Amino acid sequence: MAQSGVSVTPECIQAFNDLKLGKSTKWIIYKISDDWKEIQVEETSTDPDYSKFREKLLNAKSTDKKGNEVMGGRYAVFDVEYDLEGGEGKRSKITFISWVPDDAPQYPRMMYSSSKDALKRALNGLASDIQANDPDDIEHESIVSRVSKGR
Repeated sequence: MAQSGVSVTPECIQAFNDLKLGKSTKWIIYKISDDWKEIQVEETSTDPDYSKFREKLLNAKSTDKKGNEVMGGRYAVFDVEYDLEGGEGKRSKITFISWVPDDAPQYPRMMYSSSKDALKRALNGLASDIQANDPDDIEHESIVSRVSKGR
């Protein structure tokens, strides 16, 4: 359980294991439930199109303490493929992305920031971890650049 009191559902771990072991799932998006009590799977996909994945993050909504729909954060896992320098072939790294937009309201930002480690601890086998607060942080080139350098 996270410092925030948010727990991780078993479905989160199962979806991650399916991605890690089966390799048919390309990405997973996780969200904190509307009652702010648990992290759950929002969506999984076998589509390798990064632009569709990025759009889902950019359009993520949460509810604030009053129940209003506001811009929200998300956690995601993406199996990032990239070419090695010098034409040495392709590699892939399972990458954890914490998407907490700077212009989201304070409560969702705080809850996503303080609950991240609980999910990361539950997902064994992450190769890379990216904190993203601005749309530029989740541009494909930015993600590949950071992942291929081992950050």
